[in-house]
Amino acid sequence: MLRPTWSRLMLGAGVVGLAGAAALRGGDREPPRHEAVTYSRDVAPIVRAKCEECHRPGSIAPMSLTSYDEVRKVARQVKAKVQSRTMPPWHMDKTVGIQSFKNDRSLTDAEIKTISDWVDGGMAAGDPKELPGPATWPDPTKWQLARDMKGEPDLVIKSKPYSLGARGQDKWWRPVVDVPITEPRWVRAIEVKPSFPMGRRVVHHVLTTLEQPEQGITGLAATAAHAEHGGPMSAGLFMEWALGKVGEVFNPDAGKLMLPGSKIRWEVHYYAVGQEVPNDEVELGIWFYPKGFTPKYRTILNFWNVAAGSELDIPPGQKTMTQNFVVLRAPARLENFQPHMHMRGKAMMMEAVYPDGRREVLSHVNNFQWNWHVNYIYSDNVAPVLPKGTTLVFTAWHDNTSQNPNNPDPEQWVGWGDRTVDEMAHAWVDVTYLEQADYDRIVAERKKTRAAATSSPP
Repeated sequence: MLRPTWSRLMLGAGVVGLAGAAALRGGDREPPRHEAVTYSRDVAPIVRAKCEECHRPGSIAPMSLTSYDEVRKVARQVKAKVQSRTMPPWHMDKTVGIQSFKNDRSLTDAEIKTISDWVDGGMAAGDPKELPGPATWPDPTKWQLARDMKGEPDLVIKSKPYSLGARGQDKWWRPVVDVPITEPRWVRAIEVKPSFPMGRRVVHHVLTTLEQPEQGITGLAATAAHAEHGGPMSAGLFMEWALGKVGEVFNPDAGKLMLPGSKIRWEVHYYAVGQEVPNDEVELGIWFYPKGFTPKYRTILNFWNVAAGSELDIPPGQKTMTQNFVVLRAPARLENFQPHMHMRGKAMMMEAVYPDGRREVLSHVNNFQWNWHVNYIYSDNVAPVLPKGTTLVFTAWHDNTSQNPNNPDPEQWVGWGDRTVDEMAHAWVDVTYLEQADYDRIVAERKKTRAAATSSPP
């Protein structure tokens, strides 16, 4: 069995192969500072850019951070959260693997130092004239992708209503809903939208599976997906949602295919919060490519178990590691990486072992937080592009000790299960399978770009 080498992880070795892994992010060194750090000039712009979207009245965070007085009251808590990189919710190891993402919400080292220096220096208010201007935030009841997609979804599908009691065990609601289309359509973007505000409080996660007959659907993506999963041809998972994720926009050369007669099978995981929620619905928004347009590739959302069933055995007071291995049956581009675990989940890593034996860490989430399931979306120029025969190695770590602050009971044996108090380890990865010629072209282009960057004067 392959074992991760921690010295390699700490040193960040082996991150410049064909996956196009970027160098560790630089340029965030703290500039020389000759004045005391103030809230108005230095801290407020950081809070506005990285915190206020959630920490404001009517949003999902437990406290508001929209003013000097609000931030000052919890300043030491804020300092602790940002220093531990628990908040903002971006839990990727910054010492290894790919470091360029489309949705990076993390703080730089310089920003963390600014907040820490402000707290330690007495939390000066500063000149109100230096405060950033008023903020405009998206309406949480509206579609968040509408601005980027330049319009509302072309199709909205709702789950059947479900009423959740104020107390009780977790519930899984699995209705099946028809997709009202009469011709094949290619999907450009998808968003899952729980109801607001109560749906955001009681929905742990949402899975939508596209069920449709695939006979006669050909092409490398469909063939490779069939080989990967080893079962009857199906469209498979359509979209997954958990707190911290909005939706997915596919690359211009890729998408998902919906056929007439298809259905959406929902799985909505509800948990009680002490208040009844009657007739709750979750909405699925779909943006299509124009009629007649066919993207070159079909992206498949893979749901890979790192540990399931009897393989997940976490004794009381113990830490465990589990692994799984997937061989790519065709050249592929990985679009993202999203670990999914529960309260004992601590870390998950994705590595590539190439056909020539080289091994590379692609991504390592070393500070997993069970209540924030972040989808780490790779930037286009560094998204892993892997040859046929590459083995993806997924490693998950669970911590069932009293040192884990999220652990509800370190004296309990924990195994695989759907409940939040049980455990699991899934890796959600969107895979776009490539023709060999396109794989060769992308690799050649990236090599040329790296060579040009190396030869350019500083």
